[in-house]
Amino acid sequence: AVTGGVDLTAAFLFLIVFYWTPPHFWALALLKQYDYGRAGVPMAPNVWGERNTLDQMLWYTVVLIALTVLPVTFGAFGVWYLASALVLGLLLLRGVIRIRMEHARGAVWTHAAWWTYKYSLLYLALLFVSMGLDAAL
Repeated sequence: AVTGGVDLTAAFLFLIVFYWTPPHFWALALLKQYDYGRAGVPMAPNVWGERNTLDQMLWYTVVLIALTVLPVTFGAFGVWYLASALVLGLLLLRGVIRIRMEHARGAVWTHAAWWTYKYSLLYLALLFVSMGLDAAL
């Protein structure tokens, strides 16, 4: 990321963090929506509702996965990164889908939301580690 200039790879790094933020934060916002509501803080679940928030989480995650794969197409990263990005992204997508499915059937979805929130922290760290490892290989 430290190259002395802004190139296409730097733009993708920005976009990855930008699109990672909503699914990460909205998983926590779903869990803490009543606290936010009592404090008068207008968070997505309180403004849009839980279902719309879950829909947005899904679409941001799908776009995020695509954004993590695109740098491979112009040679910024190689096969190691591609495999890592796909596995990490699919695990995040699985977490978001799990919350949606549990919510849709009226089940308790808080465990899935906590898992997704915590995993999203690990996801971003491991994604950047895989970038560094890919460059080293």
